[in-house]
Amino acid sequence: MPTEPAEQPRRARMVRGGPLMIEGPVELVDADGNTVLCERFQVAVCMCRRSKRYPICDTSHRPRKSPEK
Repeated sequence: MPTEPAEQPRRARMVRGGPLMIEGPVELVDADGNTVLCERFQVAVCMCRRSKRYPICDTSHRPRKSPEK
């Protein structure tokens, strides 16, 4: 009986001052046990907890520029 090849590990990359980038698709489980399925080819996971879409990053960690006058 042939054996199936081992699945390649997912790659996760930490971005200094930003999100954790994970090759998708991925299923995320937060500290409360809530599950989020992300089917994108790359998923940005919020590390600063400022995201309104937590645990998905919405770039809230970026400094905001003041509007020009």
